[in-house]
Amino acid sequence: MTDQQPMHAPLIIDVAGTALNAADRRRLADPLVGGVIHFARNWQDRAQMGALNAEIKALRPDILICVDHEGGRVQRFRSDGFTRLPSMRMLGELWMRDPLRATQAAVACGHVLAAELRACGVDFSFTPVLDLDYGESSVIGDRSFHRDPRVVAMLARSLAHGLLQAGMSNCGKHFPGHGFVRADSHVAIPVDRRSLKAILADDARPYDWLGGTLAAVMPAHVIYPKVDSRPAGFSPKWLQQILRGRLGFEGAVFSDDLSMEAARSIQGELLSYTDAVFAALDAGCDLALLCNQSIGESTVLDEVLDGFAAARSDGRWKPEAAREARRRRLLPRGDALAWDDLMREPAYRQAAATLSKL
Repeated sequence: MTDQQPMHAPLIIDVAGTALNAADRRRLADPLVGGVIHFARNWQDRAQMGALNAEIKALRPDILICVDHEGGRVQRFRSDGFTRLPSMRMLGELWMRDPLRATQAAVACGHVLAAELRACGVDFSFTPVLDLDYGESSVIGDRSFHRDPRVVAMLARSLAHGLLQAGMSNCGKHFPGHGFVRADSHVAIPVDRRSLKAILADDARPYDWLGGTLAAVMPAHVIYPKVDSRPAGFSPKWLQQILRGRLGFEGAVFSDDLSMEAARSIQGELLSYTDAVFAALDAGCDLALLCNQSIGESTVLDEVLDGFAAARSDGRWKPEAAREARRRRLLPRGDALAWDDLMREPAYRQAAATLSKL
């Protein structure tokens, strides 16, 4: 790596509250940190969120500010003017009655979602969900567009188009599919015992069809034992051989949240946070999420940062320019409108009017 190449910044972390504290500032200044993920606890109102994000960008202009803001029950910001976005299942149900109106609504949903977030300084949302709705998974549920992968792909493409209209990239999740299993991967590792052929023919089809549309992918904390004994997010076979090799995906790959204990259990061994991040990156992830570790007295984020510094100094970990380039491609395009200007902007107003009729 030459001095001209940007350092790979693989960690996505959170901050403790509605304003930065000293620990937040110190961690954000570390060049290993490439992004921040916000939660509902970071939200008070639009003015506060804008100020928080402006302070983050003043420290690190190239950092990626992220949030889980899908619509339906997964929407972090719901007050102070934010549009209540429909669940993805609602768009799938509309498809069954009127496919063209459903695709129009999906574009509008993406546009409103991205424009409102960007007006408050948020760069990126982890959406759309591409999991199929088998009616079994409580953690996916109405976050899914539909059971039919063709409908999922069409509505996801439309939503991604709406995101792009407002300058935001997208992230398809959870590869190769989380909808078939019942267990919640926040508390246990679900196991999907189907064959690779069956998964590729059904759940993973949207990733194939949307290969030129998806900017990023997030793998599932699910084990598919007929393919690999490791969860997909820790599996070189899933991420390198299948996602990149067989499906030809060239965008960024995020790990799912590695702070969950179930997510760090690999082949019966509970990994440390640092080892879990390395395992995800070694498997093929470009970016690793560690969520909810800035709260209280937790030292996890500092331990991980120290572990990376030690690994870099002794040659166990080498930053990769290609991975850093993929992260930077997720940064938003064009200038964001201020909120009051956005409320008068014709394209946004038309998109919001479309959603109001659902």
